[in-house]
Amino acid sequence: MSQTTASPSLPTIAFIGGGNMASAIIGGLIRQGHAASDIEVVEPYEPTRAALQQSYGITAQAAPTAALQRAQIVVWAVKPQTFKDAAAATRAHTGAALHLSVAAGIRSDSIAQWLGSERIVRTMPNTPALVGKGMSALYARPAVSGAERQSVEAIMASTGDFLWVETETQLDAVTALSGSGPAYVFYFLEAMTRAGMGMGLSESQAHKLAVGTFVGASELARRSDEAPALLRQRVTSKGGTTHAAITSLEHDAVGEAFVRAMQAAERRAQELGDEFGA
Repeated sequence: MSQTTASPSLPTIAFIGGGNMASAIIGGLIRQGHAASDIEVVEPYEPTRAALQQSYGITAQAAPTAALQRAQIVVWAVKPQTFKDAAAATRAHTGAALHLSVAAGIRSDSIAQWLGSERIVRTMPNTPALVGKGMSALYARPAVSGAERQSVEAIMASTGDFLWVETETQLDAVTALSGSGPAYVFYFLEAMTRAGMGMGLSESQAHKLAVGTFVGASELARRSDEAPALLRQRVTSKGGTTHAAITSLEHDAVGEAFVRAMQAAERRAQELGDEFGA
């Protein structure tokens, strides 16, 4: 697991795509002292460009220009279905750069073919990066040097924690677990809030209790050396209220349904690579 310490000096970084994930990384870099003048962004959508410029003081262009040639690292924060076209429009300006992709599903073989480079790192971050609490996994092709790995680590540490995986196929599992994972948490928060309201609490009361419970339980799990199953058992006295709730969940096979849901997410990540790859 990473240590989210302050980043070392980073080179000029270009972002292809300026949406939420790019904004999260840019914000984290600037908070850690990276100069706005050393960040370039290509974002076709004018309101997004304007928001980035206003929030961070960075330079943003509607289309790739020769200004990208000064970037030593290019972060690909585009939708999977637009990656190939974006690469074709950009590769003339980025041949000397290290490439970091945050696009779900698009395999590094495809990226290497589109960009004419083997120096590629793929990462799967998640949306808590927007508040500096992201969880990312990283995979590097063999051509990426140790120093380049450290530069990528410094970038991702600005958004939260990270870990490296040894095989690229593991990123599909990462996508299913932590990439899509915040949506699962929000789904359960919705259900817990509805249940609380149905039992007489106000929406704000139920929401605060649900969110606080997730925050506290997650922090307890993070700090504990005990497995989640044991932590759950410590809360579950036989014949008590928690036991009644867990028994109901098990009767409805919620755990098995949740595993199937994550497997569906993994399959979709694999399909994205097939559908939009080279």
